[in-house]
Amino acid sequence: MSDSLHELWLRGIAFNPAAPSDVLIRLVDLAAGEAGRLMCEGRDLPDAVIDAALRHPSMGIRARLAGNQLVDPARLARLATDPSGIVRARLAGGPRWPRPRWIRPLPDDILVTLLTAQDGGEDGMLTEHEITQELAFSRQIPLSFYRSMAGHEHPELRVRATWRWQSLTPAQRQALLDDSDPAVREAAQESWELDPEAVEAKLPSIGSHSKSFVLGTCALSPALVEQCFAEGTVHPLTWNPHTPADAVARLARHTEAKVREMVAARPDLGPDLVAELREDPDEDVRMRARLHPFPRTWAEYRAIQRVIGHGPDCVCPITEPDTEPSPDWIAACAASEQPELRRVAASWPGLPAMLVDALAQDDDEEVRILLACHQPLAPPRLLLDVFVTRQAHRPHLLTLPAFPRVGLTDLIDHPDPEVRALAAADHTLPAPPVDDPDESVRRAAAANPSLTPQNLEALLADPRTAEGAAANPSLPIPRMHALLDRCLNGATTPPDGNRRRETTPT
Repeated sequence: MSDSLHELWLRGIAFNPAAPSDVLIRLVDLAAGEAGRLMCEGRDLPDAVIDAALRHPSMGIRARLAGNQLVDPARLARLATDPSGIVRARLAGGPRWPRPRWIRPLPDDILVTLLTAQDGGEDGMLTEHEITQELAFSRQIPLSFYRSMAGHEHPELRVRATWRWQSLTPAQRQALLDDSDPAVREAAQESWELDPEAVEAKLPSIGSHSKSFVLGTCALSPALVEQCFAEGTVHPLTWNPHTPADAVARLARHTEAKVREMVAARPDLGPDLVAELREDPDEDVRMRARLHPFPRTWAEYRAIQRVIGHGPDCVCPITEPDTEPSPDWIAACAASEQPELRRVAASWPGLPAMLVDALAQDDDEEVRILLACHQPLAPPRLLLDVFVTRQAHRPHLLTLPAFPRVGLTDLIDHPDPEVRALAAADHTLPAPPVDDPDESVRRAAAANPSLTPQNLEALLADPRTAEGAAANPSLPIPRMHALLDRCLNGATTPPDGNRRRETTPT
């Protein structure tokens, strides 16, 4: 066998689901190169392998483990105090590109450690502020943690709670204003989002990228509202719950249809204006006005906002909703004649099984797509249908536990190679297509566990199939070690493929 196959064998073994700990630990060795780093970042790992990576002297190995979304995050707690700021930042930043649509939250103890750190690591590569900035944009902080910060025993976290002033209850705000810690009291007293005059004074010093956020979320003075109308920057006002009533009325009669559309379903819009907008010349405005009958709540408005206008190939992040409408309203959406409201129901977390079953048969394709991507109870056949028809959603669908892996033989001749590759991995397939013209299909076929060890030997020697064959769970464990001997140690592999006895590096 040619030494040019070594990298392919290493990558294959690194992702072989049947590889035991002693095999995978050998790949943590730096001699394994990129294959070992990819393994530490990209697959679930046994405890012994995690321990080896956590103790590894190479910052690169520990950093890759820090970004692993398949390992129990509790096992990564040690990395929150890693000597390297790069490792801490990788843990704080979460998975790199391509970023998953849904990101697993970190446990509270890791969040506390990262958010209250007094330094950025012994290597001085990053500051603690830079690391917490990574965490803030990582989507790894659950809403439950944000909501608990106002009452947390650590004063630094109570200070951080003041940064989300509008999400706090009046009682929490008052408690922070009266806090026993002077730094917490000062931070609370400096909160300005609900003070219209303070917002007006603060806005000129805020960067251009953040101005839209301020105008769309904070309390606004009459002067600032007038400035927005004069400058043509009224779009954020359409969804701001603090926009004054007279400004809302002006927005409802704005010359730009998109502005009228965004206002049409606001909970604070009067019935007379809603009646006008239901007869608006623009179809989208009429739809939004009719979509959301009275009574309305801001939670319902935001649930609609999360879905409307995104299209069937939207791959926006899947995040927790800030506010929750009532279960009765979600059920009413699921039964609505309006497909837009059924889409809202399909994307809502925790939808009851009965509603999932009904929406899985919906005539509207977007309803079915949203259901497949958002609901753990979505039927496997629906997941497969969306995979075949909508390429944009394939990376996300493949991460779902219910995604089907067998019964795919009817797809083996599909014109799309991604679909054929999925079918080629089905272990019920009579003859995996190891000669397919597409590389990904050959790799998947060579990794099919229905192949015997005898079949695999020829595939291991062929660069077109070597990586898949090395990833095949039917590959005997002694043969895995023998291949690693050749790749890592330059050891001679006997003709029978049995591994020469030696000490396994840890």
